[in-house]
Order: sequence, then structure tokens, then C-alpha cells
Amino acid sequence: MSLILLGIGLVLVIEGLAIALAPSRIEQVLAFFAAMDRDRRRLLGLVALAVGVALVWLSQRLAG
Repeated sequence: MSLILLGIGLVLVIEGLAIALAPSRIEQVLAFFAAMDRDRRRLLGLVALAVGVALVWLSQRLAG
């Protein structure tokens, strides 16, 4: 449970920093995603999911 809370907290910190430091860039990125084909967005999401799972697995493996 603590790992889930840590993950959620880290996501919120990173997203909060991005929005606070570069709000206009976030608007550009959202417009870019809106212009993408739905299948390409889905593929990008699946790749991000796979990378995230791999990083969590790797961090747990290295932690012992």
C-alpha cells in the first residue's frame, strides 16, 4: 500500500511541477495530443504503461 501511495505522490509532484513551471507548454502538449489519431494515443499510452511497469519492477528488484 505504501508503494502505491508513493507512486501517486510522485506523479502528483511531477505533474504539479510541470503545470506550475510551464503552463503554456502544457496547453501545447494537450493540443498536440488532441490532434493525434486515437490509435496513436492509445499506443503511446500503452508504451508509457509498459515503461512504468518495467521501472516499478526494476526498482523493486534492485531494492532487494
